[in-house]
Amino acid sequence: MKEVFTVGVVGYGFASKTFHIPLIQATEGFELRAIVSSDAARVQADLPDMDVEAKAQTLFARQDIDLVVIPTPNDTHFPLAKAALAAGKHVVLDKPFTVTMSEARMLKQHADDAERLLSVFHNRRWDSDFLTLRGVLQDGTLGRVTNIESRFDRFRPDVRDRWREQPKPGGGIWYDLGPHLLDQARELFGMPRSILLDLGVRREGAKVDDDFLALLDYEGMRVSLQASTLVAEPTPRFAVHGTHGSYVKYGLDPQEDRLKDGEAPAPQWGVDNRDGTLTVSENGAELEVRTHPTIPGDYLAYYQGIVAALRGEADVPVPVDEALDVMVLIEAGLDSYRQGRWVRLKEGNSHRRSAKG
Repeated sequence: MKEVFTVGVVGYGFASKTFHIPLIQATEGFELRAIVSSDAARVQADLPDMDVEAKAQTLFARQDIDLVVIPTPNDTHFPLAKAALAAGKHVVLDKPFTVTMSEARMLKQHADDAERLLSVFHNRRWDSDFLTLRGVLQDGTLGRVTNIESRFDRFRPDVRDRWREQPKPGGGIWYDLGPHLLDQARELFGMPRSILLDLGVRREGAKVDDDFLALLDYEGMRVSLQASTLVAEPTPRFAVHGTHGSYVKYGLDPQEDRLKDGEAPAPQWGVDNRDGTLTVSENGAELEVRTHPTIPGDYLAYYQGIVAALRGEADVPVPVDEALDVMVLIEAGLDSYRQGRWVRLKEGNSHRRSAKG
């Protein structure tokens, strides 16, 4: 069994530079060997000794590459991953997997046929706030949960010239932030019974959706997922309410900002100093308000899990079936928006149902 796996990354844009490359470089058991870019000088200005390939197919043909990571525009995920799998490579795709369910299912089949690992980078499973909320739910502190509000709000009033804001397949905020919130909800509660989605175009000059509200219906519980580019005042990242009380947490996990600042993952790197608040009543007593410590986040856990899976020591940290569930929710949400109604998910359409927290 190999101790070190060689990695090639397709593209040198924001996702590659900010998330994937720093995490790969910090993961024991990986060696970053090559990057695909049409601008070798730009890559080597940051990484002087790095091999740079002008074309993805050249990278896929290299015999010294074990794993290919694809953090490229969403509409390129399918053809690139298909070609990499055909070349015998293991593949990690950035979320949201692909732009259609049919493409996602085909990639799963290609990976199965090639007997290669295929996974999707749903890194927000290792956010500090999400890990903390999972613990609160598992402890039963809130009793039976009835309502959850989960938000990713930002204040970005200016429309930027980038592919995510262009009217092309996989563009818009639903495909950008929606997969994070949907995956987290699915991880905690499994697949909902139905979904209702509203998309908005709020900023002047915006060409794609930059605001959404999605409601997920579970038995005895409703989950509200929301993201917007025009929210300046901080809103709760999570607001969770149950029969014994509430948990509220402000502030996004700090790992993304630290990566943007060029910090390399290190001990205490995922610590979030903004703790949440529990307001609970135990055994019918008066409500008690107390600070609830936030568990450190750990994005490195994803790629450490990939190494363990390649060695045969553990399951894939984000299995394909779970990424397929997110694609089901993305497409069901779009159906809901187009039809202007709740869309019920068919029984059995979950590829792998998570256990309730």
